[in-house]
Amino acid sequence: MRKYLAIMLGLALALSLAACGAPQAEPLPAPPAENAPQTQEAPQAEDAPPQFVFTRENFPRLNGSTAMVPLGQAIASVLLGETREEVADLTEFSRTTQSYRELMNGCADLLISGAPPEKIYEEKEDLGFEWEIATFAVDGLVFVVNESNPVDSLTTEQIQKIYSGEITNWSEVGGDDVDIVPFQRNEEAGSQTAMRKLVMGDIPLMEAPAEYVSGAMGDLVRVVASYNDSAAAIGYTVYYYAHDMKMADGLKLLAVDGVKPGAETIRSRAYPFINDSYVVIPAGLPDDAPAKILYDWIMSPEGQRLVAHEGYVSVLDVGDKP
Repeated sequence: MRKYLAIMLGLALALSLAACGAPQAEPLPAPPAENAPQTQEAPQAEDAPPQFVFTRENFPRLNGSTAMVPLGQAIASVLLGETREEVADLTEFSRTTQSYRELMNGCADLLISGAPPEKIYEEKEDLGFEWEIATFAVDGLVFVVNESNPVDSLTTEQIQKIYSGEITNWSEVGGDDVDIVPFQRNEEAGSQTAMRKLVMGDIPLMEAPAEYVSGAMGDLVRVVASYNDSAAAIGYTVYYYAHDMKMADGLKLLAVDGVKPGAETIRSRAYPFINDSYVVIPAGLPDDAPAKILYDWIMSPEGQRLVAHEGYVSVLDVGDKP
């Protein structure tokens, strides 16, 4: 928590904007020196604008993908000076697809999310809604198997054939003579959208039995690890969830086309299945709107350091120190 409070103090100084109700936002001041005392605010010059401070009353309503909940909690914790437990009520995300609907319907102010499915673009056009969107992190769609499975790598073509139903036994891809049990996500999930877009393309996904469809990201990795006490299952999730949240205990991340997923191979896009993560706000917000301030900060070096510190692959290579 001490790290987060230190970040919060730095942010409060870096996010200086015009006073509430002022007609125009002023430029951000330069950040303080690294070793400047932070026990109290420096005196303001007569013509300097008051510092913008996030409170529960003005904090943007956040939403997004379930994989982004830890980052949302970190952002709220840092900016509000509360613990992650205390800000949990501010980060009850409604998953990728629904989060975009919440933004378009005025029920959310800022999203941190994966890419929207095609139907969201259609709904956006029907509503005449415009958004401001930027890539703040990159992630990889990764494939996981039980750690006892002897297969370490698959090609894109092999994955496509597994999930279209053409390859049905692990022996066909260098494994044991065991039937493959391919798990999928539900249609509203961001990883399902990524699977169709990044991996399958025009190749139809086979229709999965209901028991092979996981509604929650954590459920999928757990069931792949423990399915029938065997190495039969395979599933997919995002790199952050499988690696940085330690959800992959008992699992193995597969290399794809000979490239193992990791922060460097994902940031460099050497890994083949890259899934961008976006920060999104309604278009046309004034510079002093809290959602716009937060949007700009997430894309700043300070915000990117928090993104990296939380285990996501930031678009800026800023290391992982807050």
